[in-house]
Amino acid sequence: MGGVQSLELPPANGPHKVGCTDIMADHTRQGSFFRLYYPCEASEQLKHPPWIPRYEYCGGLADYLERNKRWCAPILNLAFGYYEVPVRWGAPFRAAEKYPLIIFSHGLGAFRTVYSTVCNEMASQGFVIAAVEHRDESACATFFFKSPVEDLEQPIRTTTPIEQFPEEPGSRQASPPALEEEWLSYRKLDTAGEEYSLRNKQLHQRVEECSRALNLLTDINDGKLIKNVLPGDLDLSVMKGCIDLERVAVMGHSFGGATAILAVAKDPRFKCAIALDGWMFPLPDDVYSNVQNNNPLLFVNSAKFQTDDSISKMKRLQSTGNKIKIITIAGSVHQSQTDFTLLTGQLLSLAFETKGTIDPKKGLEITNKASLAFLQRHLDLKKDFNEWDHFLEGKGCHVTLVE
Repeated sequence: MGGVQSLELPPANGPHKVGCTDIMADHTRQGSFFRLYYPCEASEQLKHPPWIPRYEYCGGLADYLERNKRWCAPILNLAFGYYEVPVRWGAPFRAAEKYPLIIFSHGLGAFRTVYSTVCNEMASQGFVIAAVEHRDESACATFFFKSPVEDLEQPIRTTTPIEQFPEEPGSRQASPPALEEEWLSYRKLDTAGEEYSLRNKQLHQRVEECSRALNLLTDINDGKLIKNVLPGDLDLSVMKGCIDLERVAVMGHSFGGATAILAVAKDPRFKCAIALDGWMFPLPDDVYSNVQNNNPLLFVNSAKFQTDDSISKMKRLQSTGNKIKIITIAGSVHQSQTDFTLLTGQLLSLAFETKGTIDPKKGLEITNKASLAFLQRHLDLKKDFNEWDHFLEGKGCHVTLVE
């Protein structure tokens, strides 16, 4: 047990301290829900949010893994429930400059916190990151609220407490209206034959949700009053004018990688896309003609997940222009770009292949540095991320270029 207890998410390496909060604007299923990571002010605020936001996600993971929820969910909670994300929950936003924006899309069976290491690092390097939790039934679990909001001037109390942290006694002035939570479970395939139809439909909804998150952050940047239906201390009005909407990227892992590819083809506000071990299967054929030379793409592949067919599809996209790079990290597996690679010990790693032969921290470091170099190049950032340009050319230990 001692070895398991030593596992943790590492602190970020960038010059900025990182704050974090959850935002749900419009309580319905059609609203926007994401975890926001951002450069924050130095403060005494040292509360770290739990990595598993709610016990329901353990049940959702059990469902996704096709294990009995009655015994698997408590085991998953025991294994992962005590981990924290090394960010400052609700810390004041650092409104000292304009920050480029990344919309992040999670993979199949995941949820908004599974990529905290990547998102934390990007925020520490000066980005605002919105990690969307998708409501297309591809997340292991997620939720919204069914009842109408009666008074958005008051904090909202749900029938099940959703606060990350307990409130101070007497902190509420009046009883806010109650909302009823509605949880969405992961949707299993009825038949193998329906997979493309279902996944392609989900993919288009995911892209809409990424664009919706960008719409919301645009409103926040414009100074519009946004009511977050989740409890939190972050004053969103401080973010007015601090998001650089000319420098917006979309990024994702696996199904989220496919989401990023289609999003950059459909929404011109996204200037470039990064697909971390992208799942090419659900992409429609027309994406290959819609992705143009002005849609830079970076594929950061693991050594084991991609098939010859997937690589050929990436190369087909690459033929549309020379702004598309495909690199592979040797010794990595599909989960190497998730937090699971850092939080699973030997036994769980063998059961679910969360670790490759590369050191997990090293693999994530390469992923992050290659991504930052790519973002500097295509968002025209005035940073020193170009020192990692060699990764984009497949040079250095553990990295190869697919040509």
